[in-house]
Amino acid sequence: MTSTVAIRPSILYFGTPVVLLTTENDDGTPNLAPMSSAWALGRTVVLGLGEDGQSGYNLRRRPDLVISVPGPHLWRQVERLAGVTGRFPVPESKPAGFRFVADKFGRAGLTPRESDIVRPPRVAECGLQFEARAARVGSDATKDFLIVEAEVLKVHADPAVVVPGTDHVDPEAWSPLIYNFRHYFGLGPELGFTYRSETPH
Repeated sequence: MTSTVAIRPSILYFGTPVVLLTTENDDGTPNLAPMSSAWALGRTVVLGLGEDGQSGYNLRRRPDLVISVPGPHLWRQVERLAGVTGRFPVPESKPAGFRFVADKFGRAGLTPRESDIVRPPRVAECGLQFEARAARVGSDATKDFLIVEAEVLKVHADPAVVVPGTDHVDPEAWSPLIYNFRHYFGLGPELGFTYRSETPH
């Protein structure tokens, strides 16, 4: 049995995928934001956003969004977005040093690609891209965050990560960027698979 110690970590990002969230600003331009509080349940992706960020502001007004999932090779591009916001003026709640940047795609060195169903663009460099629409946007229990339930309308995938002739993502070919206690990681070697896997090896 493993012994434990009681701790109070400042954050609880215990290893979650990074996503790049694209929403639409009031003037029709895109806002691109990195986030690491996202999980999927069926065709729904649940997102946790800062209450005062531009993404939350946009989603309260326009429900269309794109969830692009970067691989580990894109961590530097993701990090270029870490200290900037699309909100002007910069909210006082943001950490010291945050600054406003209008062109987030340019800042990150990423390429917008037109979506098929929703207005915000996809991130061309990401191996998985989900066009989605927010079905519910509301505050969390502490009123510090927004919880967004987004229905995925269309999935785009790099053919290199798809099992040929199927609609399945190949877990040996696909690796998400993981945010682990404020450090970036990729996946290690496969350990095994669940009995529900549709792509056993």
